[in-house]
Amino acid sequence: MRRLIPLLLLLVLATAAAWAGEAAPMAEDEVVEKRMVAISDEMRCLVCQNESLSGSHAELAQDLRREIRQMIKAGKTDQQIMDFMVDRYGDFVRYRPPMKSTTYLLWFGPFLLLAVALVALVRYLRRRGSRLDQGAPTALSAAETQRAEALLAQVEDKR
Repeated sequence: MRRLIPLLLLLVLATAAAWAGEAAPMAEDEVVEKRMVAISDEMRCLVCQNESLSGSHAELAQDLRREIRQMIKAGKTDQQIMDFMVDRYGDFVRYRPPMKSTTYLLWFGPFLLLAVALVALVRYLRRRGSRLDQGAPTALSAAETQRAEALLAQVEDKR
């Protein structure tokens, strides 16, 4: 009987997989859906910020995808849709914002932060090195050398 239960479970799971169908597209028109995915792949989710609009599960992303579908159905071009989103949310909504004076920080900000971090690291290491050099012990005097040798001899005698 115990061997029969896993077999029945496997049979139920196998038949459930056979009943599973292909996921229905979210839009009635596959062309609209493909175009919406292509456009939203070029946009950043404003909530997640590291995901594309098409891959995000945030409510705002779902609303924006719905809005893109409506604009596609209204006959807007891809460029018109992108311009609308940029006008509304700024250049940050694009994964590849255009190079202009307002987006220099987006383009060069990471490199600037890296350069600042490297300069700070070099300054820290130099200061640390100079502090270590200042605190380094000097050569022992003759009396200190004799005392150290006597202490070492005592330790060796105890062994």
